[in-house]
Formats: sequence, structure tokens, C-alpha cells
Amino acid sequence: MPDYSYSFQKYEKSRHVRAAIRDKSISHKHSREIALAINNKSIEKAREFLEDVLIKKIAVPYRRYHNEVAHRSNIRDGFCSGRYPHKSTKEFLKLLDNLESNAEYKGMDLDRLKIISVVVHQGTKLKRFTPRAMGRASPKYDTLVHVEIVAMEGRTS
Repeated sequence: MPDYSYSFQKYEKSRHVRAAIRDKSISHKHSREIALAINNKSIEKAREFLEDVLIKKIAVPYRRYHNEVAHRSNIRDGFCSGRYPHKSTKEFLKLLDNLESNAEYKGMDLDRLKIISVVVHQGTKLKRFTPRAMGRASPKYDTLVHVEIVAMEGRTS
């Protein structure tokens, strides 16, 4: 089993709390866009945003991967293109639950926690083959994703 570490460098045990998921089979493009959308928000606002994405009330703005992505009228960040990534959103909600549990264990005030870093990395690449006609085969690559969240206890806003 690989030895994973966090990419956040200035971690202080008394001020920060963190959580991570490793090798999840979710889209790295959707994960990146969700990470940008919830960064610098409080945990409560991030959870509210993700729940609204699940019920298709608010779309996640797509900043980098917006080729042939439809425009949505309910995006509030000033971007036009957006989607409702269901599977990735569920995994981010589970990660927020884990972050809250870690903060409660440390005795932190959940209302004062603010997400300061959300990082998405490429995980293990699964290489397989799809059988084709005439005895040929095509490569099929599936990239797994690592997601890390760090929150800091700060002032209420």
C-alpha cells in the first residue's frame, strides 16, 4: 500500500483540520471544478452548495473544461458554462462529513471553520483493454482521483 501524504504544507495541528479520499473512481475534471467552487467557503456554505447541485438548483461553474458544456442561468460566479456532476458531488459531501467529524474530534467550532485548500490529484491509472472486431483490442484507461480538503478555524463571517 502506498504511503500518502497531504500536499498542504503549512499545517498546524491546533488551527487546521484535514480530510482526504484516495483512489476514488470519479471524474477528475468534475472534481477540479467542484474544488474551485467550494474553496474559500465555510463548511456550512459548501455543504449547502453541494446539496443544491444534487437537486439541480445551482450548477457547478466549469472554468477550464467548458468545451461543449451548456450555459446555465443559475450560476452565480460570473461564469456561463456549468453542469450538475452527481457522482463527484456525493463524494465531496462524504468528504465534508469526514472533515466535520475530524474537527469535532479535535474540539473545534464547526461554525468558524473555513475551507482554505481543496486539492485534486490524479491517482492510480487502471489500464485495461476493450475487445474489438476481428480479434483486435483497444486500450481503456481509467484514472482514479485523490481529493484533499484543509479547513482552518477563523473568524465568523
